[in-house]
Amino acid sequence: MSVWRQAGLNYINYSQIAARLLRQALKTDMRAEAAKRDEANVKFTQWKDGKPITEKA
Repeated sequence: MSVWRQAGLNYINYSQIAARLLRQALKTDMRAEAAKRDEANVKFTQWKDGKPITEKA
């Protein structure tokens, strides 16, 4: 069993912690560039009968 499992973490939590620590360890000039990659955009699409449901305004 892996160490992160024994600590009670799932892989997503483990990878988020590792990424945050890595960004903090970077030099200041590289840290700003890495901080940009910290943001994430997610789009959810609902599906019904095998087709996406779109809301038309």
